[in-house]
Amino acid sequence: MGTPGRLLAISDLHVAYEENRRFVADELRPGSDEDWLIVAGDVAETVADVRWVLGELRERFATVVWAPGNHELWTTKDDAVQARGEERYQRLVQVCRQLGVHTPEDPYPVWRGAGGPVTVAPLFLLYDYSFLPSTARTKEEGLKIAYDAGVVCSDEFMLHPDPYPSRDAWCRARVTRTEALLDACDPALPTVLVNHFPLVRQPTRVLHHPEFALWCGTDRTADWHVRHRAAAVVYGHLHIPRVTWHDGVPHHEVSVGYPREWRRRGDRPPGPRQILPVS
Repeated sequence: MGTPGRLLAISDLHVAYEENRRFVADELRPGSDEDWLIVAGDVAETVADVRWVLGELRERFATVVWAPGNHELWTTKDDAVQARGEERYQRLVQVCRQLGVHTPEDPYPVWRGAGGPVTVAPLFLLYDYSFLPSTARTKEEGLKIAYDAGVVCSDEFMLHPDPYPSRDAWCRARVTRTEALLDACDPALPTVLVNHFPLVRQPTRVLHHPEFALWCGTDRTADWHVRHRAAAVVYGHLHIPRVTWHDGVPHHEVSVGYPREWRRRGDRPPGPRQILPVS
């Protein structure tokens, strides 16, 4: 297309909703043949839909980088693929590799366009219930407060941690593995850290239902944007698209969200956010 490439990011496409599916089919396109697209999770609930979306995007964008959301990890009765937990995640990784999409299990690609070079690191970390309500001291107390308030994430019923004993145990294993991978990155390069859940707790402070923060991340990543030289952090999950700054690093929430949410902000879903070059 003759224009410089950009590093773009989007999340929470939720193509089970027809309006969002049409947006992906008809509107989610690059402005340049050199554009990269980060997809920070919650593409869809079925493996077939994830394959369709990422396949379409891989045909359009020069490079596609995917980090899983919680919805991809759900095992629903309507999905032909009934794999659970780690097995399901690995099935999705295989789908991405067949399509040529980068995953958290692959070597991190380096963006060398404007604003680069930077290492683009897709992460899969989950949550460990450490974003507790202010009056709770333990996971059990936090969950009781959330259940009493009627605020319960569907992950409790559809996101299975097999073979781990719990989602927080899976999270701890993922954090340990990912720390080692980030520590092995080229120390001369800054990073763009991509995770479905926020890496710091502060963005959850504006949630309408603050109890939902339990399912939104882990305190173990609170300093990763500093420790791992982040030029930017990309995340979704909250369905509150905005940029917040922490220790001088922009944290971009890049979600599309459900139609009832994006319609409050306009007559069409928001397109990708430009991460680099800084506009």
